[in-house]
Amino acid sequence: MSTVLVYMTASSADEAGKIGSLLLEKRLAACVNIIPAISSMYWWEGKIQSDQEAVVIAKTQESLVEELVAAVKAAHSYDCPCIVNLPITGGNPAFLEWIRRETSRQEQ
Repeated sequence: MSTVLVYMTASSADEAGKIGSLLLEKRLAACVNIIPAISSMYWWEGKIQSDQEAVVIAKTQESLVEELVAAVKAAHSYDCPCIVNLPITGGNPAFLEWIRRETSRQEQ
């Protein structure tokens, strides 16, 4: 089983917290980090926009990404939320096993 980081942005730290809680409750992530304030600049509807956002980084299994994306899209305030996954290619084996164990669908 491959592990991944899923990077997302949210409209606020409050929304990021709600998304993070949802992912943990559904065991779609073993851990969620929230960076409460970032400045974002991006193209949207033909214009350059600038906003304050929050970042959510979830640690999960690659096999759960599709379900995670669906859950985030259903809970998110944006029409087109940023949700991208990045492979974890190495690291502390005990930590990677912990991610796998905590996102297991077996009874805990």
